[in-house]
Amino acid sequence: MLHTTESRQDKIVELLNEELFVDIRTLTERLDVSVATVRRDLGDLEDAGRLRRTHGGAVAVNQVALDPANADRAISHLPEKKVIAEAAAAMIADGDTVLLDAGTTVLEVAKKLSGRMSGRTGLTFISNGADIVAELTREDSNTVFSVGGEYAAINRSFRGPLAENFIRQFNVDKLILNAASIDLDRGLIFTGSPVNASVQQAMIEVSGQVIVVADHSKFTKSSFSVAAKLADVGVVVTDAGAKSIIDTVPEKLRRKFVIAN
Repeated sequence: MLHTTESRQDKIVELLNEELFVDIRTLTERLDVSVATVRRDLGDLEDAGRLRRTHGGAVAVNQVALDPANADRAISHLPEKKVIAEAAAAMIADGDTVLLDAGTTVLEVAKKLSGRMSGRTGLTFISNGADIVAELTREDSNTVFSVGGEYAAINRSFRGPLAENFIRQFNVDKLILNAASIDLDRGLIFTGSPVNASVQQAMIEVSGQVIVVADHSKFTKSSFSVAAKLADVGVVVTDAGAKSIIDTVPEKLRRKFVIAN
């Protein structure tokens, strides 16, 4: 048992640096203290800016003001992204019109979907991601619409008012939406900039079902701009690394999540 408040709180921060998320029950067991003591420590640490409290526990503080470069994102958590992509692609039915947001996880979904065009049962694709359009057009039989607008090298996407107006011309069955981060405590999905958020909001407006793809690291970060409320999306597909975090949220919200294996 850690007898001083300072040593106990230092241990909590140490655990978060290792595991990104810890729940209250785990902390009571590891620190051999009461739930009330853990809650008080978490409150003190959040006030000091050393962690962020969430449902049932806490996550490490990792503010993301700007998106990392696309090349860096492409290799980050790649095995998890591939597993997520497999599960998300399985949610697309033949004949669907699918809107694909720019993003490296969405690109993995596009790779799974690209070869599925087959006559009258084929898919129609729309995307603002340059890499995604390149992937989808590898198959000559695919029907692909490329969103135009201002090119953003940071995530190899097209965005801005031209992109938003183009997107709003369609009626889409399903949207595969990227997320820079997800705040379960506030029920919000974030992206890196207001310009990205505006494009994503246009995508949500025209889509019958929104499928968010996000690996477990997205639940331990914060980003600059709100793209959507969790309540406004149908499904969030993530990997097993997020299970301990998701298990702490209320049942109504938890039903939105699919853990890809």
